[in-house]
Amino acid sequence: MFYSPSLRPSSPYELSLAVVGLDYLNSDKSHRRFEMALCAHGEPVKLIREPKNKADKRAIAVFSVRDIQLGYLTAERAALLAPWMDAGVEHEAAFQAPGRTAAIIRARFGGGQLYVPPERDDVEHDWSEVGGDYFDWGC
Repeated sequence: MFYSPSLRPSSPYELSLAVVGLDYLNSDKSHRRFEMALCAHGEPVKLIREPKNKADKRAIAVFSVRDIQLGYLTAERAALLAPWMDAGVEHEAAFQAPGRTAAIIRARFGGGQLYVPPERDDVEHDWSEVGGDYFDWGC
């Protein structure tokens, strides 16, 4: 189903999103990847619009419950969600899972109760091996 980025969602819209940029340091020198490791499944995260971001005027930063930046939503997802956020669409988000190249969050737009899928017990998190993260999040 196609959703126009210029329109408000007609019903609640919920999705899992990749948070990229984990390997960059924050301006306060805090480590995003370390912050991801501290995040617990279901822990609230904040989505913050950055309309003055030089790289992307639709940028959406993601912050942990400890107010430390984890990274940004991908540009493709930000293009869809930024107009909704700018229009004041109610939203909430929570940490879903860590990954090798991205953190995964769950977000709901348009009100209602956010559902965070249960943790997967079939995913191995052996970061020491090449291909240790067998589940492909598409990032």
